[in-house]
Amino acid sequence: MKRFSFIIVFLTVSLAITAQKFVASAPEQVSTGDQFRLTYTIDTQDVGDFRVGKIPDGFEVLMGPSKSVYSSFNMVNGHTSSSSSITYTFIICATKKGTFNIPAAHITVRGKSIASNSVRINVSGDATGRGSQGNSNRNNNARQGNDDGELELAGSRISGSNLFIKVTASKKRVHEQEPILLTYKVYTDVALQNLDFKVPDLKGFHTQEIPLPQEKSLKLEYINGRPYKSVVWCQYILYPQRTGKLQIPGITATAYVGQRVRDVDDFEAFFNGGSGYTIVKKPIKAPEVNIQVDPLPEKPANFSGGVGKFSITAQLNKNDIKSNAPVTVRVIVSGNGNLKLIKQPVVKYPKDFDTYDAKVTDKTRLTSNGLEGSMIYDFLAVPRNEGKYEIPPIEFTYYDTQTNSYKTTKSNSLKLNVAKGSETKEANSFTGLEIETNKDIRYIKTGNSDIHDVDEFFFGSAKYIISIAVLLLIFISLFIIFRQRAINNANISKMRGKKANKVAAKRLKTAYRLMSERKDSLFYDEVLRALWGYVGDKLNIPVEKLSRDNISTELSGKNVGEETVEQFISALDECEFERYAPGDTTGNMKKTYETAMTAIMKIEDAMKKGKKRKSTATIIFLMIMLVPVQAAAITKENADSSYARKQYQQAIEDYEELLERGISPDIYYNLGNAYYRTNNITKAVLNYERALLLSPGDADIRFNLQMARSKTIDKITPESEMFFVTWYHSIVNMTSVDGWARIALISLALAIILALTYLFANPIWLRKTGFFGGISVIVIFIIANIFAANQKHYLNNRNGAIITAPSVSIKSSPSASGNVLFILHEGTKVEITDNSMKEWKHIKVADGKDGWIETSKMEII
Repeated sequence: MKRFSFIIVFLTVSLAITAQKFVASAPEQVSTGDQFRLTYTIDTQDVGDFRVGKIPDGFEVLMGPSKSVYSSFNMVNGHTSSSSSITYTFIICATKKGTFNIPAAHITVRGKSIASNSVRINVSGDATGRGSQGNSNRNNNARQGNDDGELELAGSRISGSNLFIKVTASKKRVHEQEPILLTYKVYTDVALQNLDFKVPDLKGFHTQEIPLPQEKSLKLEYINGRPYKSVVWCQYILYPQRTGKLQIPGITATAYVGQRVRDVDDFEAFFNGGSGYTIVKKPIKAPEVNIQVDPLPEKPANFSGGVGKFSITAQLNKNDIKSNAPVTVRVIVSGNGNLKLIKQPVVKYPKDFDTYDAKVTDKTRLTSNGLEGSMIYDFLAVPRNEGKYEIPPIEFTYYDTQTNSYKTTKSNSLKLNVAKGSETKEANSFTGLEIETNKDIRYIKTGNSDIHDVDEFFFGSAKYIISIAVLLLIFISLFIIFRQRAINNANISKMRGKKANKVAAKRLKTAYRLMSERKDSLFYDEVLRALWGYVGDKLNIPVEKLSRDNISTELSGKNVGEETVEQFISALDECEFERYAPGDTTGNMKKTYETAMTAIMKIEDAMKKGKKRKSTATIIFLMIMLVPVQAAAITKENADSSYARKQYQQAIEDYEELLERGISPDIYYNLGNAYYRTNNITKAVLNYERALLLSPGDADIRFNLQMARSKTIDKITPESEMFFVTWYHSIVNMTSVDGWARIALISLALAIILALTYLFANPIWLRKTGFFGGISVIVIFIIANIFAANQKHYLNNRNGAIITAPSVSIKSSPSASGNVLFILHEGTKVEITDNSMKEWKHIKVADGKDGWIETSKMEII
């Protein structure tokens, strides 16, 4: 029975497999240029490993295979039936005339391979007639809306006029080693998604790729009146290494183009994993370019191999040294050309100099103009004998591509004074340049930062003036208060009134002691003196005028209640009565003591209530006046976070966006750090200098600026100046403009306190301290205002600048034909001494040299 069931199942499965139909269909007749559909349909979904037959060369596959699934359910008389199928679709364009056979495709159904039928298609030569017209209409419809940013319909043909690559060379006839800019630019009017581009095999060239943004930005460009979106895909700088005709070979790139799927139901697309569009691969060819490379004319013996435009400078790290001590000769070759391929310059040393190999530093950058920047050669030498030496000018011969001739440029000569030093050869241990300390820049400043306008300062502002006025108002108020107190202290009667409570308390304390000793007569005398003395001192009534009526009248005038007045008079009467009353003397004394104490306390409380109200109002007024105004701070957390994640380029963009809203020393400092990390030392120096202008006393800014300066090319020794000028600048730069303004306000506040101490203190040493201390801080107040004004003037009239060009010639006159005095390199700080011309500025270097420079070659700090 089991065997019979197995046979039934086997036969059922076999019949099901053989029943599957795998059908290929396509039109039998098309014209060249027509597009048509090639479909493969199988009536089951349990399939896999679909493989199409080889498409003949006369056809171009525009899209496919795209997969669509069909399912249906039917119920008749309670019986349910279902059917399903899968269709694979290709969009094909006929490109050649002829008859072509598309062989059978294969697919696997439940582990068994099934073949479709083959398809035979006849392609006629002319795209005329109804079919061709229909295809043209489809193409037009497919491209509708593309200008509005929509994808074209799937199956639309992508021709060479819709998507192509244009290859351009900046020069097609050059000399050996002369740079060529090679550009691959893509033009498209379809939805280009990506481009698989392989670098061509550039034999015979030294090649460097120019870094371009990863995110490609398309720009609108018209060619023969037709709009295209274009983008520079890649660029290379080529240096021909041999002469003759060199070919830049053509390449084939694969473009990925998005197209809309026709009549896609959104519900079906969602549940079948579709998205309403498909990606079509399109091969596009970049044409070859031929370059004619001419040999250089007969080369001079001292030819450096340089081709382009160059200059050479030389400098010493010290002009005065001792024998057997090392000195560094720095030679800088700057310009535009094949800088990385030039020969090392030769330095001709005097006799008795030990020399070592040069340390080479590459300060070049690749741009669309070619390789720009400088190559730095640091030569270490050790003079063995004392004397005055001169290192002759260093020559550099190159081929100038602008004049098509060889040129020799020379550096300045170097003079070295060698004094007598140690007899031992200290430099024998040197194998190269002096060891550099392994230091790094200090970290960015985190947290919030106050951003303000360039010309916005606390010093000289309305807030600063108001702050000074408030301090002076406080001084006047306190002066009046303390003066009144001094007058009161000078008034004996008022002083007696203030001390009346203390005198009465002292007498009552004596009375309490007499009560303990049972000396009743003396006790009552002391209590009476306490009561009469208290009221006489408090109300400033002479002894001869003291009476119960006067006391009642005066106390009532001091806002003392009638009940309290009667209690005090009763205390006087009771004291005199109990003095002679018979009975328990101890009980009488205790009662009298408590009555007298209670009466004095109530009078004190009543007279203090008015004064307390006045003093409370005064305190509240002063607190309101002295409440500080809190300034809103702007956060830079996002930029700091990008820097912390080492996304330095993003941090640069964020910091520069913040600086568009105002200036801040912390943000300039952080921006300098970000530029330093990207090895843009010139921009790092520029932003550190700007931060230092705003916060000259910041040690972190000074340290990082020094680190950045150590990486610049020019090593300039500043001119010497008088020591007191150096001291003055050092003191002025201890803090910022607003820092000096705050010091001025603090000094004024201290001066007020010391002045009040001098005017109202009793000890002579305090008065002396107040007098001399007050004069001192007033001097500090004046000096702080002078320093703040000095710094504000310097900030408002900035004359410092940083060289931004790789190298720049300083001329003797403001014209291109002026004589070259000397050469400066990027990152060097100069001072503008003549700002009257737009295109040229007269500058001065820290070592005293001066001349004219083009404005575009530098940037104001």
